[in-house]
Amino acid sequence: MPRFVLSLHTPPSDHDTTQRIVKFAHACLAQGHSIDALFLYQDAIYHASTHFELASDELSTPSLWQQLAEKNINLMLCVTAAEKRGLDIKNTGAFAVAGLAEFAMLASEADKWIQFK
Repeated sequence: MPRFVLSLHTPPSDHDTTQRIVKFAHACLAQGHSIDALFLYQDAIYHASTHFELASDELSTPSLWQQLAEKNINLMLCVTAAEKRGLDIKNTGAFAVAGLAEFAMLASEADKWIQFK
């Protein structure tokens, strides 16, 4: 079965793109595919912020990421993008801090890399 690497590039306020990547991930897993990593890049690194407060009527992104983590998807974020945006890289919830080189290695070994922008 195909192996995927996914990357998200949009902030938590972009609910449509967030929901698309999560639904895609669930659909891949349901069809027996594997997802080697989901990588946050650019403004998507804010999804890993533990200081990001959402209104109760907004999409609860932390619970979505936790569901994917429980399915053994490697959740990663770009350390450079995080540092440039002032994210506390020692406090990233379900996301592991990684460099672009690590992401590039995973993407080169996967059958497909799909970006969500």
